[in-house]
Amino acid sequence: MSMYGRDPWGGPLEVYHHDSATDDDRSRNLDIDRGALSRTLDETQQSWLLAGPGDQGRKRKKYVDIGCLVLSRKFFFWTLGMLLAAAVFAGVVAGIAKAIPRRHRPTPPPDDYTVALHKALMFFNAQRSGKLPKHNNVPWRGNSCMKDGLSDPAVRRSLVGGYYDAGDAVKFNFPGAFSMTLLSWSVIEYSAKYEAVGELAHVRDIIKWGADYFLKTFNSTADSIDRVVAQVGSATTSPGSTQPNDQYCWMRPENIDYPRPVVECHACSDLAAEMAAALAAASIVFKDNKAYSQKLVHGATTLFQFARERRGRYSAGGSDAAKLYNSTSYWDEFVWGSSWIYLATGNSSYLTLATHPKLAKHAGAFWGTPDYGVFSWDNKLTGAQVLLSRLRLFLSPGYPYEEILRTYHNQTSIIMCSYLPIFKSFNRTKGGLIQLNHGKPQPLQYVVNAAFLATVFSDYLEAVDTPGWYCGPHFYSIEVLRSFARTQIEYILGKNPLKMSYVVGFRNHYPKHVHHRGASIPKNGVHYGCKGGWKWRDTKKPNPNIIVGAMVAGPDRHDGFKDVRKNYNYTEATLAGNAGLVAALVALSGEGHGVDKNSMFSAVPPMFPSPPPPPGPWKP
Repeated sequence: MSMYGRDPWGGPLEVYHHDSATDDDRSRNLDIDRGALSRTLDETQQSWLLAGPGDQGRKRKKYVDIGCLVLSRKFFFWTLGMLLAAAVFAGVVAGIAKAIPRRHRPTPPPDDYTVALHKALMFFNAQRSGKLPKHNNVPWRGNSCMKDGLSDPAVRRSLVGGYYDAGDAVKFNFPGAFSMTLLSWSVIEYSAKYEAVGELAHVRDIIKWGADYFLKTFNSTADSIDRVVAQVGSATTSPGSTQPNDQYCWMRPENIDYPRPVVECHACSDLAAEMAAALAAASIVFKDNKAYSQKLVHGATTLFQFARERRGRYSAGGSDAAKLYNSTSYWDEFVWGSSWIYLATGNSSYLTLATHPKLAKHAGAFWGTPDYGVFSWDNKLTGAQVLLSRLRLFLSPGYPYEEILRTYHNQTSIIMCSYLPIFKSFNRTKGGLIQLNHGKPQPLQYVVNAAFLATVFSDYLEAVDTPGWYCGPHFYSIEVLRSFARTQIEYILGKNPLKMSYVVGFRNHYPKHVHHRGASIPKNGVHYGCKGGWKWRDTKKPNPNIIVGAMVAGPDRHDGFKDVRKNYNYTEATLAGNAGLVAALVALSGEGHGVDKNSMFSAVPPMFPSPPPPPGPWKP
């Protein structure tokens, strides 16, 4: 019997049981053959096996078997040496690169809007009244008017705090409240932008400083009130008057020693509704502080109830306010205030009031007056219409609000059309500044408000994927609206015929004789009395203190500007003007667009619109 196997050397192998080989020999042969059976040998390996004893050793020394490959020993060591040299070289290069100081790519410089925003916010620090915080960062300011309210025998309570309105030391609550409302609106829409440039905490602090003061001007813990403070300080402009006050005297606020009377009103719907709007808007800004936010909401609802129950204009009767901040109506404040309280509380009764057709009619929403579309401390209708258009665009409340909201939205679109130069609704200077106040002095405060509304409305449209809006039969992209806003703000920042920046401290060419008591009198330890400061008022020298960020009143209708301290129509800055500037700058700043779609509606419950009533029975 035989077995046949494959000869690894190429031929058949025949094994016989009577083979003369012993079992030990067969075992040794089998061990040798197992290596042969494991793989096929190449010519080199065969040569090792076939070579003589001397040749086999020499040839093996020329090669290296690394398992899967057989390489020339010379080639193997050459390759290994090259790899080691490359590793050493790479290590040296890496060490050198690590030792060399790295140059980080410089962050791009902030855009002009952001630079101006930092400065514009500083103006509010310079306007603070009362005990200043350590971080106020205006070295020439100090504590001032620490007896406000307490020194008036008719009041006898503290009214310390708040903001001076402009270049004097009067605290006018009507434009002051509008300023805080506008700042709060800008924070609600653009908090991410404020945070990105490191100003969110600062602007919140500015708003809280104003809100805390307003809570002192009425009984904010009561459910109903019968009076509210309208003004602290006096700016009587009677010809020939020598009574020491904030108009006659030219003093640093820190040195004021004359009486500061308090003006209270018992029927002031416009003032109370505006203050309600300010507190309601601030409550949304501070919704992360539940106790404080609720305190602001309670104050807002109390003020608004007072405004509705005791009708009247706060500036009636020929007071200081009538000459400096006269209110023409309170219907627009009703729309404005009720809209903000609805957003702060979610109470639908306020939305029902804001969208009541009769209230809209009284506020002038259905016809165009010369000041239609001019948003200001006096006229809130335009701002309220934009705010309610936001509600329609984002939430679509439906019936029964849809009809009036659609009207407000349509009117907002018409106002945006009126801002475009193609329609010539408003005149423009040769330099391109829109004349929203029809060529009267102090134009910039109206321009910045329009720039803010145009930008925020364009951001609303973009948020709902709407590329533009119609002006009659013509369609315009939202970029056209933003371009209007940019050209107006760039004019203010220096792109004008005089190359003048109307924001103090921005660039090099800006007004040096700002109409401002504190900025014009040096802080040198000398107490300049009521008339002692006149020499600083009348000097032609630049102000010793730079009131950084103040936006002055602006040029005339011919693009002319007089940098004269006594001419406040050119050189005075105001809270309301700077609030609009801040809002416009933050809206335009940064590389991206977009508003915070949700914060505004944080208190608004889900809406389930009711179906409209069925039509009446059909009759032939």
